[in-house]
Amino acid sequence: MLHAAQDLRLPTENTHLFSNEPERFYMHVDRTFEGQVSKPWEGGSFGFVRNAFRFENEVLLTKFHEGIDIAPIKRDRAGNPLDLVSSISAGQVVHISPLAGRSNYGKYVVIEHEWGGSAIYSLYAHLAEITCQPGDKVNAGSVIGRMGYTGAGINRVRAHLHLELAMLMSPRYQDWHEHYSRGLNTQENFNGMNLVGTDVARFFIEQRSNPELRFCDFVTDTPGYFKVTIPYKGTPDFVNRHPWIVKGSTDDQKSWEITFSATGQPISFTPSSREVNTPIVTSVKPSATPHRYLTRNLITGIGNQAALTSQGHQLVALITDQFPAAKAGKKQLPK
Repeated sequence: MLHAAQDLRLPTENTHLFSNEPERFYMHVDRTFEGQVSKPWEGGSFGFVRNAFRFENEVLLTKFHEGIDIAPIKRDRAGNPLDLVSSISAGQVVHISPLAGRSNYGKYVVIEHEWGGSAIYSLYAHLAEITCQPGDKVNAGSVIGRMGYTGAGINRVRAHLHLELAMLMSPRYQDWHEHYSRGLNTQENFNGMNLVGTDVARFFIEQRSNPELRFCDFVTDTPGYFKVTIPYKGTPDFVNRHPWIVKGSTDDQKSWEITFSATGQPISFTPSSREVNTPIVTSVKPSATPHRYLTRNLITGIGNQAALTSQGHQLVALITDQFPAAKAGKKQLPK
């Protein structure tokens, strides 16, 4: 089956992503490093862009930012942003969080897009106002809210739209959340920890250059950093929901080798005849810098040696649904 390319639009009037003016597109962060105060726009982009520290003779940024922060174009006299926020593509609203205190995202919306036979999700956070409801059908450009600065660590000056483009890791997220004692979950499956993000700005840029670019190809062409082989006979639910992510034949399949980007995004699932008893790192990009600094502490080691950390094991468990069902009787707060 051929998968069509996606019709994409930026979610606000800020189009400086396409005019080679990133300092006008991204909202800066406030940084103090080694006594020097700065406001780098790079802190609003995707990836390891925050929390600078010096490792030997190198300055590393180790905090992962899973989306992009888009600066406002319009403000009122008090400095409040006026920008309307719209869906980046056709889809359906599947989640809203209208109470700012329920999440670090503040008020946010999640939209499901049917791309290439898979459900892909866009998330719009720190909104001042939400103007849509779950179940609403939207087109590219449909207004869903207004930009704001709700959520953790944001003030009026740094008001922005936080945008993510992601895959849902598990429809059983609540079980995982309770098993690993993650506290109260008020967002059900659309907790941000259950959405594994991709570089949405790069996707916009590359799709603008090549309108035929499909999301599935964009993901599978992302550079890998490490591979984990897991004991799993059969097909994980994540693979059933994203069949395009499989590379290779399932003949004599006894395990799966999952390729991850440095940020922990699964890029491919390869059937393997190797027998393993527990998830193990079977390949890693060699690095003289400890891997934990380059992978948000998903793996440890250095050079061509690596092992999963506790966080890495939890990520693999979430993606493969290898965790027990939660005990009955626990209740969540109403939305």
